[in-house]
Amino acid sequence: MKLKKILKGIRLNRYLAHSGVSSRRTSETFIKTGIVEINGKIVKEPGYRVFPNDRVKFYNRFLYPEEKVYILLNKPKGFITTTRDEKNRKTVMDLVSNASPYRLYPVGRLDKQTTGVLLFTNNGDLAEKMIHPKYKIRKIYHVRLNRKFKIFDFETIKKGINFPEGKAKIDVISYIPGIPKNRVSLTLHIGWNRIVRRIFEYLGYKIVNLDRISFCGLTKKSLKKGQWRIITEKERKSLEKFVSQK
Repeated sequence: MKLKKILKGIRLNRYLAHSGVSSRRTSETFIKTGIVEINGKIVKEPGYRVFPNDRVKFYNRFLYPEEKVYILLNKPKGFITTTRDEKNRKTVMDLVSNASPYRLYPVGRLDKQTTGVLLFTNNGDLAEKMIHPKYKIRKIYHVRLNRKFKIFDFETIKKGINFPEGKAKIDVISYIPGIPKNRVSLTLHIGWNRIVRRIFEYLGYKIVNLDRISFCGLTKKSLKKGQWRIITEKERKSLEKFVSQK
């Protein structure tokens, strides 16, 4: 956040979010517990206005609003999507450790054996919105199955399959042109845990490879597995505009 944007003061929970602490909602909880100080005094009001000359401390360290960073990774297999792992397994954070001086968080998750587009940011507000069901982020997957996908199963998936969370509705499903019929493309907006794998397992298929090729319009084009890039200014504006309109 640029200084001119906070000349009139901003809410304390928003200041924490812009400093990379967490989303505004989670920051409110931190503030109410009394671990935030402004100019040496504990402040427990999330709506307290912070001004440019104020000195804000969180857990005894000074905070400064950060530039917003967005990193897109082409995730390879074998890495779990978490910021830390007690079992010392490989995490996606290992792949973007040198991508930014700021603390980054993955937006949503891909399971260990799923590859493809994974977004990271220090913008807690945007990350929280993008994983919220009401924002209906579009995701496109390419799926390779252990056998040919039967034509009549297209209709079963299009009609929707019932799971504990509700009926899983898919936007588009089709064969991928020019390659064997055990590979299909799937477009959906729902974000239930392992939902793509669960859909095909329900129909008796085993997924050999699951690759997310698009997330909210972002693609991994030209990125090899394990590589990352900073998203373009056009992509950034598109993301921020998308969540601001919901």
